[in-house]
Amino acid sequence: MTEWRKRCLGEITSFMSKGIPPKYVERENENTVRVLNQKCNRNFEINYEESRLHDCSKKKVPADKMLQPGDVLINSTGTGTAGRVAQLYDVPTPTTIDGHMILLRPTEEIDSIYYGYAVKAFQPKIETLAEGSTGQTEINRKRLQEEIVISFPEEKETQERIARFLLNIDEKIKVNGKINKNLEQQAEALFKAWFLDYIPWNGSVPDSWIDGKLGDFADIKRGGSPRPIQKYLSDSGLRWLKISDVTSLQTPFVIDIKDHIIEDGLKKTVFLKEGSLILSNSATPGIPKILDVDSCIHDGWLYFPKSKFSREYLYLYFKYIRQHLVNLSNGSVFNNLKTDILKNYPTILPDKETLHRFDAIVYPMFLEMQNRTRESHKLAAMRDALLPKLMSGELDVSDIDL
Repeated sequence: MTEWRKRCLGEITSFMSKGIPPKYVERENENTVRVLNQKCNRNFEINYEESRLHDCSKKKVPADKMLQPGDVLINSTGTGTAGRVAQLYDVPTPTTIDGHMILLRPTEEIDSIYYGYAVKAFQPKIETLAEGSTGQTEINRKRLQEEIVISFPEEKETQERIARFLLNIDEKIKVNGKINKNLEQQAEALFKAWFLDYIPWNGSVPDSWIDGKLGDFADIKRGGSPRPIQKYLSDSGLRWLKISDVTSLQTPFVIDIKDHIIEDGLKKTVFLKEGSLILSNSATPGIPKILDVDSCIHDGWLYFPKSKFSREYLYLYFKYIRQHLVNLSNGSVFNNLKTDILKNYPTILPDKETLHRFDAIVYPMFLEMQNRTRESHKLAAMRDALLPKLMSGELDVSDIDL
């Protein structure tokens, strides 16, 4: 039987600090380093696309605040994101963090990857350590060190086995994400070649294609919201898709919807079956997604009950014209993409044979992306279910082949 120890997080943490107040610049040079912020912290991993550049010639970065493989990062502030945990397994370029994140490094007593997963297991608890007024909350680092109690096997070999098991799950999820990104890029490149550059037709629009507006070729409808929405929200029932569910989603398919509404709200909203294409029209407008589960959509979404285009074609089309749509949207607080803007958007309808040939190529790509999204969702659910049990000693790992 493996012996387990318990330590307060502060006892097994050799270094804990907030990040720097950056001096941002736009261009990379010999004096710049990458700076991660809370937007970079997504679903247990770091996305460098949201990072920015800091000029070290204006403000030096302490050596201990330059990130290393194995470092654990926690969002210290951010509405809905304070307490979110991620771990760095590699650092591809010199990188630090800003003051909205906390950096943690373990002592020699505990394997660094195990340490990261142990902290992740306490994310719900860590989120409750945010203190302050509404919109200005921040994780209390003293409470973080004292109230988070980590369990770990005494033998480092067992720690490493548990960590490797969990890491293998996350690596598979990452591989699926990379394959999906590559497939989507291939589909986008084909769409551009055929319907923007007209390469198969020597750079010219074929005479048989019809010039019109999107509303001529597709029905464009808007979702609906029962109000006040607080009366209809529930822990279970009909899924209720929010735009925040998809803003950081790196796949065309929506499978994880957090909120629900009661059936009484069905009269004032729109219920869509899985496979439906949707497009955000407010807050963060112009995001196309395909539902992989049944869901209700509020009036911040548009949907397309009938169309001469396939959902895959429309998805790629909306990705191409998104910036144009954002520029046309308006709103005093949030951008709002009015239905009429989309209905009147200039659009060309290719002939049926061309559309059929295109769909025959891209449909298998989208099907593969859908299958890999589903697999990753199941893997993440398995990881999240096993994580607290593996990190607490509830599962006896001595007889398990990890």
